[in-house]
Amino acid sequence: MDLSVRARIRAGDPEAFGALFDDYARAVYNHAFRLTGDWSVAEDVLSLTFLEAWRLRESVDPDGGSLRPWLLGVATNTARNIRRAARRHEAAVGRLPREEAFPDFAEELVGRIDDADRITRIREALSRLRRPEREVVALCVWSGLDYATAARTLGVPVGTVRSRLSRARRKLHKFAATDPGADTGNSRRSHGQTVGDRGSAVRPPQEETR
Repeated sequence: MDLSVRARIRAGDPEAFGALFDDYARAVYNHAFRLTGDWSVAEDVLSLTFLEAWRLRESVDPDGGSLRPWLLGVATNTARNIRRAARRHEAAVGRLPREEAFPDFAEELVGRIDDADRITRIREALSRLRRPEREVVALCVWSGLDYATAARTLGVPVGTVRSRLSRARRKLHKFAATDPGADTGNSRRSHGQTVGDRGSAVRPPQEETR
């Protein structure tokens, strides 16, 4: 993205922001799903990310290339805030009197779909990681950011990104070794690909790296 467009975004130009959304909405949506594992929540993250980007528009550097890393950073923080709010809501609901539960037959049917089952296994594997580890997997492995860019996006040193990603990979390898049914993408990484690079795990077509 050239300097003039960055300047227009900093100035709050609606057309420039529209172009920003068109260029990176899919990347933000995919990243949000990889962090949350929920299509509906990912849609909320997408909407809130661009609202937050508008609020933070003056923090955009006048110089630089793609604004994709900046938007992914905003999306990461947005997903964190949504998770915190969800935990508070769940805690509040947990204090309410219990009502009789009825079986959800829709979930039972969805569970029969192979793709849904595989996504569930991947989500289970990723849920065993700490949040900072999930974030570096989403940024470095799925979104393809290099260590330095991911570090700037998260506001941490490059060495921290490297160590978090290394720990995440070790844990995922361990999970795959102890659960033969787990599909975390590790077998594909041994052939030159990285964990989580399966496009079918994300509903929209894979975004292009800008």
